[in-house]
Amino acid sequence: MREVAFIKQNKEKWLEFESIISNKEKKNPDELADLHIKIMNDLAYAQSFYPKSKVVPYLNKLAKVSYSKVYHKKRVDQNPFIFFFFEQVPLLCYQCRKYIYLAFAVFFVFFFVGLLSTFNDESFARQILGNEYIDTTLENIESGDTLAVYKGGSNWGSFIGIFTNNLWVGIRMFLSGLFFGIGTGLYIVYNSIMVAVFQAFFYQQNTLWDSVKGIWIHGTYEIFGMIIESAAGYIIGASFLFPGSLKRLESFRIGLRNAFFIFLSTIPFTFIAGFLEGYVTRYYNTMPTFLCYVIILFCFTTISYYYLVLPYKVAKQKITSR
Repeated sequence: MREVAFIKQNKEKWLEFESIISNKEKKNPDELADLHIKIMNDLAYAQSFYPKSKVVPYLNKLAKVSYSKVYHKKRVDQNPFIFFFFEQVPLLCYQCRKYIYLAFAVFFVFFFVGLLSTFNDESFARQILGNEYIDTTLENIESGDTLAVYKGGSNWGSFIGIFTNNLWVGIRMFLSGLFFGIGTGLYIVYNSIMVAVFQAFFYQQNTLWDSVKGIWIHGTYEIFGMIIESAAGYIIGASFLFPGSLKRLESFRIGLRNAFFIFLSTIPFTFIAGFLEGYVTRYYNTMPTFLCYVIILFCFTTISYYYLVLPYKVAKQKITSR
């Protein structure tokens, strides 16, 4: 479609929208949300086909105004907790889905690099995990308690220590995006290789299923959350490097805010992962195997649904309700 035709086709809608959002009368939040989605769709189309046109900054301005009105209204009319976790974050994840896919791609590529390196170099596991950890784990395997390392300390102390450590790792993963996303990339590369080496080492010791049964009780939320945190870091870096039609600082401000909200959404999963590691993982060898796998499957299903399925459902609901 030619630009002139695009403007002619949508001009009345935009003018009507300007009139509605400038009206001080109260509007239904769902109606405002529908209008916001329409403007965002037009903006995306204009950015794709007419990137240098004056219509792009015009629609961007409308989108920012509608965003402010929609989310302010939603916060007033809805429980802010419910709104944040079940509407705002899913919509942001949908909007930023390519960075989430990128984070998963990077993780799995270097996960396989870690596997291949471990299987082809006997000393690689010691280089990554350290001699002390390897020697201690070998002793634990000899004694018949593969994951005895997770049983040290009290439940409460382990929970607090693990949660604090994982939260700090997530913060660093997220904030490393300030270095154009490169810092985040280095973090996820190292951690994906470490996870791979960890599993490959247990496979070599014929204790793979013991490690899966124990480690992934808490590791499902922990590792999945880490990948989402790295996606947040990529969003920060990309917002500065690729501002599109926005001014670079404005793009960076929006990217930083969106990335921060996505990072915040991982904290409950990090908290639960710490709780599971402190209170559940240590009993992996006395729990029924079936129960271990049920917990792992539940964790994997819930976090996958939240970050990979719910965003599409919320976005589709908004678009189809137009």
